Amino acid sequence: MNTESNIELRAFVIADYEAAFALWSSIDGLYLSESDTKEAVAAFLDRNPGFSVVAVDGNGDMVGAVLCGHNGRAASLYHLAVAESARGKGVGQRLVQFCVARLTAANVARCSVFVYTDNEVGNRFWLNNGWYDPDTWKVLQRRL
Repeated sequence: MNTESNIELRAFVIADYEAAFALWSSIDGLYLSESDTKEAVAAFLDRNPGFSVVAVDGNGDMVGAVLCGHNGRAASLYHLAVAESARGKGVGQRLVQFCVARLTAANVARCSVFVYTDNEVGNRFWLNNGWYDPDTWKVLQRRL
């Protein structure tokens, strides 16, 4: 576990789901879907063990979480969230660094994030931390 500013990082396990779901639900601009049930997140964590991460404060409260997974050639980060009380302390950057380090060790060449266009705080975070908004492609989606 990494400790800085009394906040520890550790791998996200399914026992963290309820606290993570509550955190995600509290974040403006972060939207949850049918893909975010406990069963779906458990399957995601099983397919990507050790890649997702949570941040816990000295009281044991979850103050950050992000899901991270890959298919062997590309990765995605989902639902990066930092509690308002922990913002401005580098928690979001540390969560991303945790994921990027594991992806690099797994020889995954690139990583994408999905941020809603109306999520101003999220977009500002990503753009200020070395991520870019490509204008050469877009995401298309189909509900199954």
